[in-house]
Amino acid sequence: MVNPADFSRDGLPPPDFLVKRQLMRTATVKRKTKETDISVELTIDGTGKYEVKTGIGFLDHMLEQLSRHSLIDLKVTAKGDLHIDSHHTTEDTGIAIGEAFAKALGERKGITRYGHAYIPMDETLTRVALDISGRPYFIWKVEFTKPKLGEMDTELFREWFQAFAFAAGATLHVENLYGVNNHHIVESCYKGLARSLRIATEIDERKSDDIPSTKGTLGGKS
Repeated sequence: MVNPADFSRDGLPPPDFLVKRQLMRTATVKRKTKETDISVELTIDGTGKYEVKTGIGFLDHMLEQLSRHSLIDLKVTAKGDLHIDSHHTTEDTGIAIGEAFAKALGERKGITRYGHAYIPMDETLTRVALDISGRPYFIWKVEFTKPKLGEMDTELFREWFQAFAFAAGATLHVENLYGVNNHHIVESCYKGLARSLRIATEIDERKSDDIPSTKGTLGGKS
């Protein structure tokens, strides 16, 4: 987590935008249904610390990548109806993390708003573009050649990203430009989202008190 005191100079107080960021951008969400019971603790201005237990090994690995490369601190505990399949747990985890992200952003004042990343992983290249607009939209152009990675159905990755985008109030485009290895393909998608989030959530020091929209609002949850 960012410590505003680290940015003070000559004994002067740290910049206001760092103090506000420290105070505002953290959230806890609990989501319980007949199918899943999920708890998420999220800090946008973190150091990439994570503790993830969803019961789905491959999903845990991807969420760890998301935290590490966005520098968002993330604690996720999920219990779901895995005796049926991984669908509900995967989708609801995306919803809960997206809700926590939106809650932590608040009014979205001062954020850069847009972020994008090209992520190469050996033979794979993926592009992710993000607008934290408050208007959910989702484009997914990713194909897999295997039905499963570990015990997780590859079709569920789309469900996770869509759930996150709509719960977070973000326009999210994910496109795998080329690749062969299915593990590399999906991991590059999560890393691309992570890097895009890191850029888009950065506070613009020049406009730290303004919402980056001519409308005066981004429609985020307060």
